[in-house]
Amino acid sequence: MNEKGQNRTWLLRGVRDGVPIALGYFAVAFALGIAAKRIGMSAFQAAAMSALMLASAGQYAALTVIAGGGGYLQMAVTTFIVNLRYLLMSCALSQKVDVDMKLRHRFLMSYAVTDEIFGLAMSAEGRLNPFYQYGAALIAAPGWTAGAFLGAGAGAILPVRVSNALSVALYGMFLAIIIPAGKKNKIVAGIVLCSMLCSFLLTRLPVVRGLSSGMQIIVLTVLIAGAAAWLFPVKEEAKGGDEIVS
Repeated sequence: MNEKGQNRTWLLRGVRDGVPIALGYFAVAFALGIAAKRIGMSAFQAAAMSALMLASAGQYAALTVIAGGGGYLQMAVTTFIVNLRYLLMSCALSQKVDVDMKLRHRFLMSYAVTDEIFGLAMSAEGRLNPFYQYGAALIAAPGWTAGAFLGAGAGAILPVRVSNALSVALYGMFLAIIIPAGKKNKIVAGIVLCSMLCSFLLTRLPVVRGLSSGMQIIVLTVLIAGAAAWLFPVKEEAKGGDEIVS
């Protein structure tokens, strides 16, 4: 199969795997759109915000600043801190792609570095083809944007309990990503369980429970990912056929 055929195959595979993410995004973004409408944003403004920033925590943080009357600088700094974890995810993805990948592909891939698409991309076997991530983003991003638009259009019509219940889909989306990977690899399953336990402890220990959720994710990612890389290095095949440890 030639390069164009391979790219098309990876694109379609990404679209297929991105469908459950798109459905989960729609439900969560619908609730976000309702929150945006309640602070005075229009449906188009909520949709534009979602299209430009695929980050639920970052958008909720920005909405909180807007609702509190904060300025642009405060909103930018708050959003930057909450979204810092995406820098770590991008560093991890840089080890997954081919070293000769062109810069334009790296820029396009960076747009779709979200928690769920990152998990999907990292679980792909072998080197990551950028068109796989394009395919996932091609279906997931419109789902996120449409959810925010329709949620803002609905406004405060839906009861609070209904809008809160929609966010449960996010947890199901995470389970759909980590369970198959955990079944294939016991080390991955152990790391996931360790992450869950450590995340719970961070919300209970008096010294660190005051950290924001975004900062907690950064701390956990650095410590657990670093420890896993040191204890369980992954062997990959180099281009020349020799095995290297990364």
